[in-house]
Amino acid sequence: MSEPTPDFDLAVIGSGGGAFAAAIRATNLGKRVLMIERSTVGGTCVNTGCVPSKALLAAAEARHVALDASGRFPGISTSVGPVDMAGLIGGKRSLVETMRSDKYVDLIADYGWELRQGNAVFAGTQDDPVLEITGQDGARESVRAAHYLVATGSAPWAPPIEGLQDTGYLTSTTAMELEEVPDSLLVIGGGYVALEQAQLFARLGSKVTMLVRSRLASVEEPDASRALMGVFADEGIRVVRRAAVSSVRTDPATGGIVATAVVSGGKEEFRAARLLVATGRRPVTEGLNLAAVGVKTGNRGEILVNSRLASSNDRIWAAGDVTGHREFVYVAASHGSLVVENAFNNAGLEVDYRRLPRVTFTSPALAAVGMTDEEANEAGIRCECRVLPLEYVPRALVNRDTRGFIKIVADAGTGRIVGITAVAKDAGDLAAAGVYILEAGMTVEQVANLWSPYLTMAEGIKIAAQSFTTDVSKLSCCAS
Repeated sequence: MSEPTPDFDLAVIGSGGGAFAAAIRATNLGKRVLMIERSTVGGTCVNTGCVPSKALLAAAEARHVALDASGRFPGISTSVGPVDMAGLIGGKRSLVETMRSDKYVDLIADYGWELRQGNAVFAGTQDDPVLEITGQDGARESVRAAHYLVATGSAPWAPPIEGLQDTGYLTSTTAMELEEVPDSLLVIGGGYVALEQAQLFARLGSKVTMLVRSRLASVEEPDASRALMGVFADEGIRVVRRAAVSSVRTDPATGGIVATAVVSGGKEEFRAARLLVATGRRPVTEGLNLAAVGVKTGNRGEILVNSRLASSNDRIWAAGDVTGHREFVYVAASHGSLVVENAFNNAGLEVDYRRLPRVTFTSPALAAVGMTDEEANEAGIRCECRVLPLEYVPRALVNRDTRGFIKIVADAGTGRIVGITAVAKDAGDLAAAGVYILEAGMTVEQVANLWSPYLTMAEGIKIAAQSFTTDVSKLSCCAS
C-alpha cells in the first residue's frame, strides 16, 4: 500500500525566529511550506522578548545617563522628570509592530509560503503523523507533510510558591505592558531576565529588591556576579542572596506584595508594590499531542532531540526554545536552517555550542563566549586565566566608567584561548570578537600582538592578552 501524498514538504508550527529561518531556507530549496501560528506572528523575540525589552532598556539607560552625567562629566548639567510610562510603552509597541511587519509578516508574501492562523495538534500515528488545524474562525482541516518542525518557543515559568497565583504577579511579558512605574518592585530570580528587568525598572524610578537563590548570573564567572553586585549597589538595587521564597501574599492594607523568604537559615519578609517573577522559561508543548505520534518530551516539557535536532519520530523535528537548549533567538534561527538541511539534503549537520556567545543586556553588559574557568577545569584543561579591570582599558577611562573587567581563560599548555568573559559597555561586541578568536584557535600571544584600534572597548581583549606576560599598569595608553 503506497503512502498518502503529502500536502506540503514542510509544516512548521510556530512563527518565531526558528520557524522563519526554516521556512525561508526550505522555500529557497523549492519546497512547499505551511506555517501555523495560533497567536501573533513573530514569536517571542520581536513581540515580547528581545526587541521590546532592549528598546525599553535603551530608554532607561538614556534616562540614567542624564541623571548621572553631571557626576561623570565635569561641565555637563542635565535633569530629568518623571517617566511617562504609557508613552514609553506606546513607543515600544510602535517599534514592535513595525519590525513584526517588516521582518516577519511581509516576508511571508515575499517568499510565498502559506500561513494558517489557528491551533495545530498532532494526530494520526507515529508512522503517519498528520496535523489537525482549527482556524480562528473554527474551520478545521487535516494536513499531511513530508516533514514537521515544532518551533513553538517557550513561556515564562513560575515556581510553586504558596500564594503566588493569587497575587497578580508580573512576568517578563506583562511587566513590559505596565502603564505606570511601580514605586517599588520585588524581583524573584537572578538570571539574565531578572537582571535586565531589575535594572530597567530601577532606572525608571522603582525601588528594586532582588531575591536570588544563589548568586547573580550563576552560570557565568563569579567575577561577573561580583561586578554586577557592585553595579547594582551603586544604582540602589538591593540584592539578597541565598534567598528561598516560601510564600507570597497581598497586603490588604496597602494592596502591595509581602514575600516571605528563608535567607541564610532565617525567615525574613520583603514588601513592595509589585512582584516580578523571573525564574526562567519552559518550552511550550502542552496540547500538541506529541505522544500520539511518538515524540518524547523531557521533564520540563521540552522535545527531546538528538544533535541533529530530530525527535524520536524521524519526520518530526524541533528548533529553538522548545528543545530546552539555550534560549537565544540566534540559536533558534540556526536550528531552523540546520533542520531543513538535514531533513531535505540529508546534510548530517550537528549543533555545536562550543563557541556560542551569550549576552545579558545590563549596563554595563555581561557577555561571554566559550568556557568559564570552572568549565575548562571540569573539561580537564589545565587553564591559566587573567582578569583585566576596566581601569586599564583606555575606552573605559574616556567613558568615565571603569566598572567591570575582561577575563581570558587559556590552555596553560598551548596558550590557546578557550573562553572570554566581560562586564563592560558593549560587552556583546567583545563576545562577538571572541567567537572569531576561539573559532580560529588563536593563542594569547597571537591576540596580544594583533592590530587593535585605539579607544575601542575591543582593544581591551588585546590588553587582557598582554597581561599574561606584561605588567599592564606600565603600558602607555597610546603605545600598547
